[in-house]
Formats: sequence, structure tokens, C-alpha cells
Amino acid sequence: MQCTAFATADEYHLGNLCHDLTSHGYVEITSLPRDAANVLVIGTEKSAKDDDAGMIFFFREGAVVFWNVEEKTMKNIMQVLEHHEIQPYEVALVHWENEEMNYRKGEGQSKLHKGEILLNSELDIDEFVLQKFAFSNALCLSVKLAIWESLLDNFVESIQSIPEILKSRRKVKLSHADVMQKIGELFALRHRINLSSDLLITPDFYWDREKLEELYDKTCQFLNINRRVKVMNEKLQHCMELTDLMRNHLNEKHALRLEWMIVILITIEVMFELARVIF
Repeated sequence: MQCTAFATADEYHLGNLCHDLTSHGYVEITSLPRDAANVLVIGTEKSAKDDDAGMIFFFREGAVVFWNVEEKTMKNIMQVLEHHEIQPYEVALVHWENEEMNYRKGEGQSKLHKGEILLNSELDIDEFVLQKFAFSNALCLSVKLAIWESLLDNFVESIQSIPEILKSRRKVKLSHADVMQKIGELFALRHRINLSSDLLITPDFYWDREKLEELYDKTCQFLNINRRVKVMNEKLQHCMELTDLMRNHLNEKHALRLEWMIVILITIEVMFELARVIF
């Protein structure tokens, strides 16, 4: 069976989304503990295979994870989801930066092994939902990070020619407002990664649930979450240094222009004074 994750927006209106989905015949699953906040779990009979019931996890942070849901139903749910997104991402980007993992039910402890999820078939339904939640939580972080990686790559591409321009002493065709806009874009992206998410911190939910924490951590390790965040921060730091260099360059040009204006004004004043003395 297949588990598929998408990051489609900055955030979801989960309350309105729940009402909309239940009105379409889907069933809300309410067995998660109360401290598993900011997530909506929906069940569907439209499963891709008969071995497991279809289940969908919607995270308030703007990511959705489908477990064994047939493709047609997945598309229908994505269409409903569009009406409850805050700051949606481009559709092409959403489908390009998804995550897919195979999973199966069987004997033994639930685990992630060689990129495949194994779920203990002897678990009761509530524990089953909890373990799917732990795997989904890690997949949610991965697809959100993939979107941010793509946004940062686009930003890097937009400024990558500037070092060569400065090196060759050519004129940088960016105004002070353009540079400040670039700095603002960088700060916003850095805020998203480090302040608006728990990419480097295990959520409090897992602190007294060691088995679930192990599943969550193992999946994050498999998806290279920590290494990817570190690489992103290094890129962000490099971009910050470059935009600071651009801003200093423009400030120096502005200061030089002011100095020349003062020199010209003093020269004019001296000429007027000489003219008054001579004539």
C-alpha cells in the first residue's frame, strides 16, 4: 500500500475543512489524544487496496498525508482542500515536491525498514491511528521543507549573477528598494524555517510516548530532516551576507553622490562670492 504526502499551503483552516469534508460524506476520526493538536484525521471507504482502510491526516501547517486512498478520491479531497488554504503554493510545485512511501501490515513491531513502513497488524485501531500519526508528522515536515528548499533555490538563482557583476566592477542593476525587498524575502523564509516550525525539535507530544517518538525520529532521520535544515541555514547565511554586501555597496554609492553634491554646492557658493567681490 502507499502513503503520499503533499504540502499545499502555508496553513489550513481545519475547522471549516472538517465541516466541508463531513458534508461530502467523509468521517472524522477523533481517537487521537487531545495533546495531538493542530491535526485533522479523516477516514474514507474509498481505499486503494482492501488490506487497510483509507485515512487522511491534515496538519494545520499546510500539509496533508494520504494512507491507502484511491487516486480519484485523493483528487476530490485536494479540490475541497483548495477552499481552506491560506497562502496556497503553486500546483506544479506541490506535486513535484511530494513524498511517497510504501507500507504494509504484518507481524512484529511497527518500524521503518529500508524505506518501507511496517505496521503491526495486531494493534487496536486507536494505536494504529497513533502510529500512522507519528509517521505522517515526519512526512509533513519533509514536504514542507521541500517547498522551502525550492523557494530558496529560486531566490539563490535570482541573485547568483551579482557576485560576478561586482567582481567585474560592472554596475549592479538593483535599486535600494530592490535590495531591501530581497532582504525581506530572506528574513521571511528564515522565519518560516526556524521560528514557525519544529523542524529541529521533537514535539512535546512524543515526550512520554517513547515508541511513537522512536518511529517519528527514525522517519526524520531517513528523510534527512536535520541535515537538510542545516544546509538551508548555510545557504540562507550566504544569501544574507551577499544582500548585506549589496546594501553596503548601494549605501557607499549614495554617500559618494551626496559628497559630490556638497562639493558642487560649495563650488557654486565660492563662485558667487568671487563674482560679488570682483564685480
